[in-house]
Amino acid sequence: MKRIATLTGTVLGIGYLRPAPGTWGSLAALPLALLLHGLGGFPLLLAGLLAATVAGIWATGVMTHGSDDHDPSEIVMDEVAGQLVALAPISYAAWAHDIPVLAMWPGWIAAFVLFRLFDITKPGPIGWADRRGDPLGVTLDDLIAGAFAAVGVMALAGLWHGVLGQ
Repeated sequence: MKRIATLTGTVLGIGYLRPAPGTWGSLAALPLALLLHGLGGFPLLLAGLLAATVAGIWATGVMTHGSDDHDPSEIVMDEVAGQLVALAPISYAAWAHDIPVLAMWPGWIAAFVLFRLFDITKPGPIGWADRRGDPLGVTLDDLIAGAFAAVGVMALAGLWHGVLGQ
């Protein structure tokens, strides 16, 4: 069971890449999001997000059981879940308006950069969730960082397409 949890939590070993394993985990989410969106649009991306969230909480619990380190750097399934949250507005817009999802490439870059920014700096509720010190908190801080990034992506899209008229 621990081996399956480790493969899941490290996203098949991606969490062992150095430097910055969290960034590698976030990068791994990009082709996954593209695949999920391509196969089933926004609904499948949401299903993947739910699966990554549940898998991340479970794997973190198994991997950290009996350890003082509640959030080892090699656990990156939480980054995958958070990055999927950040990409959700892009997937939704592409799915709802029949736009090729890769045509929205600036949004992909913004989602990645904003998610990493919020995940690293941990402002407000992101830091609170991180300080919980349990498997839920490990994943919850990334979900909240993803939500912050998603709001940022929508704000930037509104500014670019609405205010600036591009």
